[in-house]
Parts: sequence; C-alpha cells; structure tokens
Amino acid sequence: MKLTLLGIAAAVALATPALAYDGTNCKAPGNCWEPKPDYPETVEGSKYDPQHDPAEVSKQGDSLAAMDERNQWRIWNMKQTGDFVYDVNKIPDYEEGSAPPSQ
Repeated sequence: MKLTLLGIAAAVALATPALAYDGTNCKAPGNCWEPKPDYPETVEGSKYDPQHDPAEVSKQGDSLAAMDERNQWRIWNMKQTGDFVYDVNKIPDYEEGSAPPSQ
C-alpha cells in the first residue's frame, strides 16, 4: 500500500512540470521558443550580434585546405612506395604549400 502511494506521488511529481506549459505560443508543434522581451527582431547590428572577424572565420577553411594537401602527399607517396607514411615531413621532396608531383 505504501509502495503504491509512493509510486503515485512520484508519478504526479514528475508529470507536474509537463502540465505547467499550455503550448498556446507555439509556432508549430514542438517549436515553442520565444525571445526575451528586449530581444531585437534582427540580430545584425544589435548587442547580440557576434561580429565574427573574417580572418578568424577563414582559419578553418585554411586548415582544411592544408589537411587536403597533406593527404595528397600521403596518397602520392603510398602509390610510389607502397607504404603509408603519416608524418609528411618524412616524405621525400615534401614542401609545405606545394602539391605532389603529377604521375
């Protein structure tokens, strides 16, 4: 009996927060985000605008290009020697910023 009452009390306690929101302000089912009252319609130019530095944003693209270049050297070396070398500095004729020789 006590265990049943305890189980019912736990179920009611867990279900209560779900009943607190009535869903009247949802744009679509499950899309109930609402901005704070002082949040602007457009973020650009407001205090919420992150204003990313273009140089910082382009760093990821630059690092991906460098990764692709190193992978080209690794593949070229593997086709030439049959061995995969992870450290591109151990590949003969490797120069940073250059493409491997064409076949």
